[in-house]
Amino acid sequence: MSAAGSRVEAAPRLAQWRVDALPCYTYRKSDPFRVGLWNWYLSVERNNKQTSVKLFAELSNSAKNTAPAPIASFVAKLLISFPPNQKIIAHPGIFDKHLKLDGFVWTIDSSVTGRFVIEIEFLDLKVADPSGGEPASVWASHQIRQSSDNTALSSLARMLQEGILTDITINADDGSIRAHRAILATRSPVFRSMFSHDLKEKELATVDISDMSLDACRGFLNYIYSDVRNEEFLTHRLSLLRAADKYDIADLKEACLESLLEDIDTGNVIERLQTAHLYRLQRLKDSCLRFLVDFRKVYEMHDEFNVFLQTADRDLVAEVFQAVLAAWSGR
Repeated sequence: MSAAGSRVEAAPRLAQWRVDALPCYTYRKSDPFRVGLWNWYLSVERNNKQTSVKLFAELSNSAKNTAPAPIASFVAKLLISFPPNQKIIAHPGIFDKHLKLDGFVWTIDSSVTGRFVIEIEFLDLKVADPSGGEPASVWASHQIRQSSDNTALSSLARMLQEGILTDITINADDGSIRAHRAILATRSPVFRSMFSHDLKEKELATVDISDMSLDACRGFLNYIYSDVRNEEFLTHRLSLLRAADKYDIADLKEACLESLLEDIDTGNVIERLQTAHLYRLQRLKDSCLRFLVDFRKVYEMHDEFNVFLQTADRDLVAEVFQAVLAAWSGR
């Protein structure tokens, strides 16, 4: 629950924090508020000679999908007292400042005693270009890029669904589906090699994927064309993993790995362990071994484990025995 007086009122580009009387040698921090891609905080600290205001964005080097440090342009003000006798202390302005973990600190050479409002007016917020180009505004470029991306993905999906100007036939185990060489080549270096050299796939304009059902193959193509549905992905993820490995589509392989890590249980752990070994997925293998050994599920699965010992790859069986022995010796 938020402390009284910690709430910041925020509009798309404006934030105001009303601070009640601030006793000497006091520090306060606001609740987070959202502007642009970031959660922001304000803090204020007072001693008998000066008042310090700090603005900083919530950043984490370890969290996934966290926006990079903002490059901010803004005007900061202290609105002291209230109209019509309101006094304003304004900072000259900050332009294109890279607000990393230390944020922005404004020290005012006077001690503000009564109620006041800290106001931040954001003029622009940018993010650095990973390739070294000019920073891009999140307000202009983000919206344009999002709209453009959505339109492009929708168009890709239509090209596959409606068979618009297709030029290649994919033959699955129980049927065929038409696709586009250029898109397949863009997503897979293996497809690109097929269509760039004098191979039968280039000459016949067909690709045989006989180890996939038509439904799984359609799911594979839907992923490539950015139109796969969640239930479709879950149903065919082992087939998709095999295709990702065969055609060197790293992002699909990673997506399959993350999904397979999420629902390991006694009914699938042996299969997952063998899958991990076959496709060199060390994280999945470690999770399966932990499930079997650390949680002692191996002792509950006598029949399944006996079949595994008789049929599995010898190197994998040896790994499992080593894990079990290591667990025993550690107890």
